[in-house]
Amino acid sequence: MDKTVNQKAWFLVLPVFLAVAFSAVLPLMTVVNYSMQDTFGNNQFFWNGVGWFKELLDPTSDLGSRFFASLWRSLFFSAVILAIEVPLGIVIALSMPREGWQVAACLVILALPLLIPWNVVGTIWQIFGRPDIGLLGYALVRMGINYNYVANDIDAWATVIVMDVWHWTSLVALLCYAGLKSIPDAYYQAAQIDGASRWAVFTAIQLPKMNRVLLIAVLLRFMDSFMIYTEPFVVTGGGPGNSTTFLSIELVKIALGQFDLGKAAALSLVFNLIILIVCWVFYTVMTNVGAERKVRTQRRAAEERDAVAGLQPALAMTRVEGAT
Repeated sequence: MDKTVNQKAWFLVLPVFLAVAFSAVLPLMTVVNYSMQDTFGNNQFFWNGVGWFKELLDPTSDLGSRFFASLWRSLFFSAVILAIEVPLGIVIALSMPREGWQVAACLVILALPLLIPWNVVGTIWQIFGRPDIGLLGYALVRMGINYNYVANDIDAWATVIVMDVWHWTSLVALLCYAGLKSIPDAYYQAAQIDGASRWAVFTAIQLPKMNRVLLIAVLLRFMDSFMIYTEPFVVTGGGPGNSTTFLSIELVKIALGQFDLGKAAALSLVFNLIILIVCWVFYTVMTNVGAERKVRTQRRAAEERDAVAGLQPALAMTRVEGAT
């Protein structure tokens, strides 16, 4: 029988396309337009072509040097955040109870930092880290540690990193816990029968089953940490000096502080392109690792089946001889 094709469903999707076009495509085209023009005020624009992009990608220019310096800071910050939050989130998820009222209590406690708005998080840690009135800063100073996040680069970086870890590790832990809850009990029962160690259970059962949720966690945390703006801006303002001036803060300084719309538009497009490329690399690498692990498992199972099949004639001969 011929299948009837109904195209009326596209009318249900059409409002979504229109909403996306209005809220995303049109602003994007406006940014592209600004990135190729220059202005001297009074809403008068002049064609500049790819001039802003050339200056942006030239490390010897002022715009290029600021761009690359802030880019390395953002990449380093994201790398540190992923190196801390992903393993810590896995450990927290593995330590959480699997049943009982403790599960609901742990989930509520983990969700509390995620409910706090970003600007409030920055304000909390700005006060918390002050050496004069903040609990953390005052305690460190009383312990003999010269801590001052507004005057020392290392203290500023440590404060921003600890603040982000406190705020977003819960997200990784909740995603990992959801992945762990989806593993059937039969896997654990088989591992217990085989006498597998705790590490063997983690590497052979839990980690492969969390592959998808870990991919989501890494992508979300990279995008959030690479685009972070509110928290470090409220706490340090990008300082001391430019030590915590990430790419997002540099973009806002150029767009609003200097009102250079052309430079800011070019920087925002390159910023968006970097995020897309790095996310694609993360997705490709992690999916390939999962596929390779699956292929190895299937190959090992096939070899075991072939070995068993090769032993069957010998076992049959042994039974015959034993019977005679």
